[in-house]
Amino acid sequence: MDKKMEIQFQSDIGKRRNMNQDYANVFTNQAGMYLAILADGMGGHLAGDVASKMAVDGLGAAWSTSTIEQPEEAAKWFSAEIQNVNEAIYQEGIAHPEMQGMGTTIVSTALLDEKFVLAHVGDSRAYLIQNNQLQQLTDDHSLVNELLKSGEITAEMAAIHPQKNVLTRSVGIAGTIQTDISKHQCHQNDYLLLCSDGLTNMVSEENILAIVESDQTLEAKTKQLINAANDAGGADNITVLLIHFEGEARP
Repeated sequence: MDKKMEIQFQSDIGKRRNMNQDYANVFTNQAGMYLAILADGMGGHLAGDVASKMAVDGLGAAWSTSTIEQPEEAAKWFSAEIQNVNEAIYQEGIAHPEMQGMGTTIVSTALLDEKFVLAHVGDSRAYLIQNNQLQQLTDDHSLVNELLKSGEITAEMAAIHPQKNVLTRSVGIAGTIQTDISKHQCHQNDYLLLCSDGLTNMVSEENILAIVESDQTLEAKTKQLINAANDAGGADNITVLLIHFEGEARP
């Protein structure tokens, strides 16, 4: 597959929050490779907003000066640079007591021709839409997901659990951060969706799949995903970053 792809992203405050602490952006490195990043910040007094923007802008600035083209290089880069961003956010919290304890999720992908590398911390997700199926590529770093995996609660209980928002991992902690990093293949007409939990807590995977595979522009699909979350109540900020791999298969 050649590098032809389209990327669209949109963020919305939702219906119940008074500020948007989500942040997303796309960057290009010196080799012409794209990095897409989405972050969902947490912390009072604008702190979550600061943390998510620091994460996205920090990773983006580092990617912009890099020459990475290979998945192995990208995986090492993610591990080092997310640690750097983690330290920067932690130190910012120390320097500004009103922001102490702020943090953010990160889900990010380096798009390297027919491969992509994923990195994530927290409960923002990545999904691959391929052959009319939606596959979750990330594993939520959340208390509820740990309880679900251990069999202590059911999926139905998880959906309404009072501690649904409690994360077991986030960016902005003291010490070393553990980032989940994975390498994947992409094919012609696949979609890759990065999203904050403001989408997945409100819209079923069946509905997400139907919207992504609907016959409309990529921009219209991102808007419809946001609208679907708001129509369902819009309980949180909603951010959607959608990538369509359009490239022709090589002979």
